[in-house]
Amino acid sequence: MTLATRLKYLAGVALFAVACQGVHAEESIDEGERRAQHAGAELIGKPAPAAVLQTIDGERIDLAQLYGKKPVYLKFWATWCVPCRQQMPGFEEVQQTLGDDIQVIAVNTGFSDDIESVRAYRQALGLSMPIVVDDGSLAAAFNLRVTPQHVLIGRDGRIAHVGHLDDAQLHAALQRVLDVGTATVAASPNEQADAGRRFKVGDQVEGVQLAMLEGAAVSLDQASGKPRALVFFAPWCESYLAESRPQTSQACLRVRQDVDRLAAQSGVEWFGISSGLWTSKQDLQDYKASTNTQLPLALDEGDALFRAFGVRDIPSVVLLDAQGRVAQVLKPQDTHLAEALDSISAR
Repeated sequence: MTLATRLKYLAGVALFAVACQGVHAEESIDEGERRAQHAGAELIGKPAPAAVLQTIDGERIDLAQLYGKKPVYLKFWATWCVPCRQQMPGFEEVQQTLGDDIQVIAVNTGFSDDIESVRAYRQALGLSMPIVVDDGSLAAAFNLRVTPQHVLIGRDGRIAHVGHLDDAQLHAALQRVLDVGTATVAASPNEQADAGRRFKVGDQVEGVQLAMLEGAAVSLDQASGKPRALVFFAPWCESYLAESRPQTSQACLRVRQDVDRLAAQSGVEWFGISSGLWTSKQDLQDYKASTNTQLPLALDEGDALFRAFGVRDIPSVVLLDAQGRVAQVLKPQDTHLAEALDSISAR
């Protein structure tokens, strides 16, 4: 594709994006852009990570090998995300029109998602770009805070744009990264994610602190002599997923009700740990007020605790015994929370 053709295409798409969003733009969409730009502000101009990705078809993509040759467009998304689905036709159009000039990669967040849903989604929407499922590493590297979240990496290997909307800003950024010819490649970080400790069943929990919503800090290193229950969730699960992922929504409601009932009993220390995806402290305060939950809450803004305990699905409950070891991990489909608590309390 010639430069003139690319410019004409990008200008047309940008005008279309503005027209589509115009007076019909919802406040929540604008809030998504604000959150994405806030999270990405510290990344702009910095070298992108030298991550090696594997697609759902088993292909290997080495980002470091692309830097210096062509720009990269990463789009973080989820099958349960409504604006992601709305934007996918435009994303596929970018792949079809500009795919020879820019490496387009669809990055499923892997958050409360599964490979079967991803494959079905690809087929239903006719997506042709490579698709990878994140284990949380890319989300950490690119400060994922919303879905969808766009990340453009220039030919020089530096992060050029982070956003949420399929709008004029995105397409202007696409134009900029395509216009740059040869460039000196920035040195990429060797690590694509944080190197924090990962805890599995039987491990002693060390080096973990919870920043509680009220401002206090709780160290899980300090054994209290009681079992502890860590409830991993998101405040939007019950409401937002009611239509796009009803089973997950119902599981979140069930676990919240079970936790509120069981937390009233003595003998266990409870902590609710919210994902930072689409969640601020104010969102968490609003959730606490609207549900009247008595569960002490902490915001895991960058999802570091989710990664530390290997939690990729909400709701999940990690149970620690009285000695501070991981005793059990209950997934959304597990309905025996009371029995599991009795089991570790009896130890």
